[in-house]
Amino acid sequence: MRAAWDRLSRFRLRSTIHVSVPRERRPVLSPRAHETLVPQARTRKLTIVAQDPAVEGADGEILTAEVDVPAEELARGPWGYRVHVIDYDGSTRTLYKPLEYAADRDGLPEDRFRKPSRRTILEDPQFHAQNVYAIVMRTLARFEFALGRRVSWGFRGHQLNVAPHAFADANAFYSERDQALLFGYFPGRKGTVFSCLSHDVVAHETTHALVDGLRERFTDPSSPDQAAFHEGFADVVALLSVFSLGDVTRRLLDRHGSKPAGRRANRRLIGRAQLTARALRQSLLFGLAEEMGEELSLVRGQALRRSVDMPPSRTYIKSQEFDEPHRRGELLVAAVMDAFIGVLVNRLQTLGHLQGNAVDRSRVAEEAAESADYLLTMTIRALDYTPPVHVEFTDFLSALLTADHEIRPDDSKYHFRKHLLASFRSYGIDPCPEATKPDGFWPSPGVDVFRRDRTHFESMTRDPDEVFRFIWENRRALGLSDGAYTRVLSVRPCLRIAPDDGFPLRETVAECMQQIKIEAGRLKSLGIEKPEEMPDEQEVSLDGGMTLIFDEYGQLKFAVAKRLLDLSDPGVQARQSRRLADLWRFGYYRKGASLARRFSTMHRQRALGAMRALDEEW
Repeated sequence: MRAAWDRLSRFRLRSTIHVSVPRERRPVLSPRAHETLVPQARTRKLTIVAQDPAVEGADGEILTAEVDVPAEELARGPWGYRVHVIDYDGSTRTLYKPLEYAADRDGLPEDRFRKPSRRTILEDPQFHAQNVYAIVMRTLARFEFALGRRVSWGFRGHQLNVAPHAFADANAFYSERDQALLFGYFPGRKGTVFSCLSHDVVAHETTHALVDGLRERFTDPSSPDQAAFHEGFADVVALLSVFSLGDVTRRLLDRHGSKPAGRRANRRLIGRAQLTARALRQSLLFGLAEEMGEELSLVRGQALRRSVDMPPSRTYIKSQEFDEPHRRGELLVAAVMDAFIGVLVNRLQTLGHLQGNAVDRSRVAEEAAESADYLLTMTIRALDYTPPVHVEFTDFLSALLTADHEIRPDDSKYHFRKHLLASFRSYGIDPCPEATKPDGFWPSPGVDVFRRDRTHFESMTRDPDEVFRFIWENRRALGLSDGAYTRVLSVRPCLRIAPDDGFPLRETVAECMQQIKIEAGRLKSLGIEKPEEMPDEQEVSLDGGMTLIFDEYGQLKFAVAKRLLDLSDPGVQARQSRRLADLWRFGYYRKGASLARRFSTMHRQRALGAMRALDEEW
C-alpha cells in the first residue's frame, strides 16, 4: 500500500509539465465596464450518494442528494484549491481517467451526474470521484462556517489528496504523511463494496484531517479520553452530517413511521405516537444503524449500532471495557445522539396537527435536519474552546456549552444546552471541574489581573510572537510554569454570526503549549508519582497547554488550561500521574514502541472488531 502510493507520488512529479505561452495583450476595462460584471456564485450543487448504496429511495433506486459545495475553478480530477482527487489504485496499479467538467451557462462546472442510474453509482469511477470531492468539500465548508474562518489541513500544504480506489482492502483512513484520504474497496455479497460511496465514512475521514489541523496535539499519547476523542468526534460529525440531509431522515421516517390514516395519507402524515423519544430513537437512530450495511461496517465499525443500544448509565466510563479507544469513543457518540433526540422531541412539540393526532411527515424530517445541522455547528465550534493538549470528555462538554452560550446566550427556545448537559451527565460525563456550576461554562479569568500595556492588540490577532509576549508578561497570572519550553502553536482570528440577531461575534483563538523532559526518578520532586515498574532512568515528557480566547477589544475572555505543573493544585499533579500510569500500562514506553497514532492502524483494529461483531446477534 505504501509502495503503491510512493509510486504515484513519483508519477505525479514526472507528469508535471511546464509550458510557456505568448503573453496576450488584454484590454484595460474602463470604470464603467467594471460596473457591468456579474458577481460570481459562492456555491454550486453536486449529486452525491445520500448515505451509502444500501439505502434506497421509494422508487427502489439508491438514495442520492444534491448538496451545496463551495464554487471554484476546477481542473481535471476534480482538482480544486483545497482538494485534489487522484484516482490511482495501488493494488492494480491503475490510474483512472480524471473527471473533467464542462461549464454551465453560469460558467460553473456542470454536474454530469444528476439523477444517476444504479449502474453509474456502482460502476463509474468518475462518479466516485465526484462523490468524494463533494462530501469532502461540504464537510470543509461546514467547519469553516461553524468556526468563522478558513481551516487548514493537518500538514504543510493547501490541497488534500483523495484516492477513491486507493487499495483493495476493507479500510479507509487519513494519512498525514501522504497528505491524503485513502479509501479501500473489497468484494461483498452482492458485488464490490466501495467505501468512497459511504457518506459517513468520507465525512469521518475528512474530519480526522480537519481536527488534525485544528488541534495537532490531539494525536499525542495521553488519557483514554484523548485516545478516543478523534474517533468519537469524527463519528459524531459524520452522523450529524447524514441526518442534516432531509432526504435521509425522510427515508427513515417513511420506512419506520406509523400509519395514522388511510393509504394515501401515510405518505405525508405521521402519528404523534411515533414522535416520542423512544419511537424516534427506534426510527431514526436504530433505523440508520440497520441501514448501514454489514459489509461497510468493516470500515466504519459498530459505533452507531452499539452507542444507540446503550441506555444511559454513569458506570460505563469507569468500566475497564471502555478504556479501549473505540469503545470509549462510543460514549461520546451516545451522549450527543441522545441529546439530538431530546432536542428533536422538544422542537416537534411546536408542530400543529393536520389530521386527527398526526403531523406532516415532511415537517418532521425538516425539523430533524435542522436540529442535526445546528448540533453539528455546535459540535464543531466547540473545538475552539477545548484545551490544546490532554483533552477529556469533560473538557469537551464545557467547551460545547460555553461556545454556544457566547454565540447564542438565550437557549430558552429549544434548550440545546440543557439537553446536552443532561445527556452527557447521564453517561457519566460531567462538566470540567474548573467550569462554573451549575451551567458548566468555562470561567472568565477577569480583566484586572493581566498586563496589556506592552502588547499591541491588532498584532495579537495574527502574530504568534505578539501573543507570546502577552503570555510571557502574564505567565504567572495565567499559571504557566517557569523553566518549561513554551510555544504558541497557532493564532486564529474568527468572525462568527449569531443565529438569533445576525450580529457578528469577533474572537481571536490562540493555542499555547508547555513541555519539559525529565527522568522518571526525579518525578517525585515535582509531586508526580512514577509508575511502579518504570526505571528511574526512563525519560518522560510532561506536557501542558492553554487555549486563549480574546474578544474584539483584546480582552482575554477565557483561558482554557491543562497546566503543566501547579504545586498549589494537587489535581494537576494527579492528572500527570494518571497520564504516565496509563501510558505505561498501554506500553507506550516499551522499547521500540511508536508514540505516534496511525489512523490506518486504528481503523484496521476497528475493522477487526466489526468482523467479530458480525458474528454476534444484533
